[in-house]
Amino acid sequence: MAWTRYQLFLAGLMLVTGSINTLSAKWADNFVAQGCGGSKEHSFQHPFLQAVGMFLGEFSCLAAFFLLRCRAARHPDASVDPQQPFNPLLFLPPALCDMTGTSIMYVALNMTSASSFQMLRGAVIIFTGLFSVAFLGRRLALSQWLGILATIAGLVVVGLADLLSKHDDQHKLSEVITGDLLIIMAQIIVSIQMVLEEKFVYRHNVHPLRAVGTEGLFGFVILSLLLVPMYYVPAGSFSGNPRGTLEDALDAFCQVGRQPLIALALLGNISSIAFFNFAGISVTKELSATTRMVLDSLRTVVIWALSLALGWEAFHPLQILGFLILLMGTALYNGLHRPLLTRLARGRPPAEEGEHERLLGGSRTPINDAS
Repeated sequence: MAWTRYQLFLAGLMLVTGSINTLSAKWADNFVAQGCGGSKEHSFQHPFLQAVGMFLGEFSCLAAFFLLRCRAARHPDASVDPQQPFNPLLFLPPALCDMTGTSIMYVALNMTSASSFQMLRGAVIIFTGLFSVAFLGRRLALSQWLGILATIAGLVVVGLADLLSKHDDQHKLSEVITGDLLIIMAQIIVSIQMVLEEKFVYRHNVHPLRAVGTEGLFGFVILSLLLVPMYYVPAGSFSGNPRGTLEDALDAFCQVGRQPLIALALLGNISSIAFFNFAGISVTKELSATTRMVLDSLRTVVIWALSLALGWEAFHPLQILGFLILLMGTALYNGLHRPLLTRLARGRPPAEEGEHERLLGGSRTPINDAS
C-alpha cells in the first residue's frame, strides 16, 4: 500500500530529527572555547547541562499534546479522547530513571564516537527483555531469546571495533572503553524506566505526548536544581571543566558567549528531541511500530555516515558487521521475521494486525530515542 504525502513527511521528519539529535550533541562536544575568568580554551563538555536541554525539548511535547486536545475539541479524535484520571507523580520514578540514564549517556558521548553511541544503545533490548520476564511476568518467545543473544554478539563486535580503531588525543582508548561501558550501563536504567512505564503508567491510557511531556517537566526541574550542588562536587578525571567539578553551568554559558555556534548546536538538540518524539509517536499511529523501528535503524546509518564524512571518527569494517548483527537481533526480538515467514508459508501478504502495538513495552525511546 502506497504511503501518503503526510506519512512520507512523518517518516522523513523522524529520520532527520533523530539524526540531528545525536549529531548536534556531538557537534557541541567538539567545540573548543574559552570559559569564564579568562580560562584556557577547552572542550565543551557539559553533559548535565545538555541533559537539561533534552528534558526541555521533551517538556515541549506537552504543548503539542494540548494543541491536539484543542483540535480534538473541534474535530473529535480517538487518540486524544478524555482519559482515566491519574496522579502525575506516577511519572516521577520513570522520569528519575530517564534523567539518570540520559545524563550518563551524555557523559559517555564525550568519550566515544557518535556511531558507537547509537549502536551500543541497542543493548536496551537485552535488559528490557530480562526485566519484562522478571517483573512483568512475560514469557519471551524463542525468537526473542535469539534476538537477545544476537544483540550481545553485536555489542561485542562493536566493542572490538572501538578497541581496534585508531584513537586521537580527543578520544583515548581508556576513555572510549569507559564511554562504551557507560552507554551499556545506561541502558539498564533505561530498561527499568520502560518496565516502570509499562507497569504503572500505560495502564492509565495516558496519551504518549502527555507522558513524554510530563516526564520532561520532572526531569527539567529536578536536573536544573541539581546543577547547583554539581557546581561544587569534585569529579576528578570525569570533569571536563577547568574547576574539576561535576558540572559548571557558568563555564558553559561563558563558552557559548565566546562561540555562538555552540548555542546553535544546543538549540538543534533541544528542538530535535521534541519533533523526534512527536514524529515517532505519529509514525507508530499512522504507519506501524515496525516502520518506526526500521527508521530508527536507518538513523544509525545516517549518523555513522555523516560522522565519517565530517571526520569525527575513523572507519573500521568491524562496525559494519556489528551493526548488521545488532540489526538482526532487533528484528528477531521485535518479530520482523514473522511477516516474511507468513508470506513464504501462505504465498500472500501478511496481515498487519498488531503492528501498531508498542515495541519494547514503550511508545517511545527515552533520550534521543530509541534504540
